[in-house]
Amino acid sequence: MTITPSKLNTYLMFKLPAAYFTGVRAKSINDTSCVVTVKHRWINQNPFKSMFWAVQGMAAELTTGALVMSKIRSSGKRVSMLVANNNATFTKKATGRIHFECVEGHKIDEALQKAIETNEGQTVWLNAKGINKDGVEVSDFNFEWTLKVKG
Repeated sequence: MTITPSKLNTYLMFKLPAAYFTGVRAKSINDTSCVVTVKHRWINQNPFKSMFWAVQGMAAELTTGALVMSKIRSSGKRVSMLVANNNATFTKKATGRIHFECVEGHKIDEALQKAIETNEGQTVWLNAKGINKDGVEVSDFNFEWTLKVKG
């Protein structure tokens, strides 16, 4: 079964309701990239009238995590995935609709292949940038995913 934006959004509603109710939505996913958007609204704002950092983090993590899930599903193997580390930089107030995109599917391919070949856990750092409607970067997230073949 292929992972689609519609399936991801349904998954959010049932498994990650905080992301769903704050407006995080998958827009596209393919072999190399994933795009997720979230619009600044009352429900996801901080006291400074911009988007709360954690909402941006949920959207950014979904871009990287959805790509990892898709690659694992395509491999046909049972592989566990978990965020081991993350860091973020915020450069501008996040208002309006923010697009997060991860374009590092190739990095996941390499780590997953190595995990399957060696049967040892692997890590991969993936980046997702938050861009506003004017094309200005508002945040930059990095997530270190661990991948380990099960049993």
